[in-house]
Amino acid sequence: MSDKKERIDIHKYLAEFEDIPGTRVFTAQRARQGYNLNQFAMSLMKAENRERFLADEKAYLDEWPLTDAAKQAVLNRDYNAMIDEGGNIYFLSKLFSTDRKSFQFAAGSMTGMSQEEYAEMMLKGGRSPEGQRSKKGGY
Repeated sequence: MSDKKERIDIHKYLAEFEDIPGTRVFTAQRARQGYNLNQFAMSLMKAENRERFLADEKAYLDEWPLTDAAKQAVLNRDYNAMIDEGGNIYFLSKLFSTDRKSFQFAAGSMTGMSQEEYAEMMLKGGRSPEGQRSKKGGY
């Protein structure tokens, strides 16, 4: 008797996560898409790069092979859009740290809340599991 396991189509499996409202899974596809965006963010680890970036954000971004959408997301500090462009929140933390903002601030902005509202929600146990759980299913 054979104990063959059924092979899982990883791409199909990961695509299921796209149906969860507000969820963005950092897949290999997103990693490839966001490589340059994440490299830009990591460049902000050096003080001289942070200074150059803050002095002229557009000029600094133009040094990187980023999509127009990625550049605009950075300029707008739209972290959800950056993640949609393949940004990884741990790399993007270099950007909000450059702006002297906290992870709590960034997470709040990603949920449409202020830092204070986000902190209060989390102290009360986080978001309710009730509500829309599927984009296509509407439940």
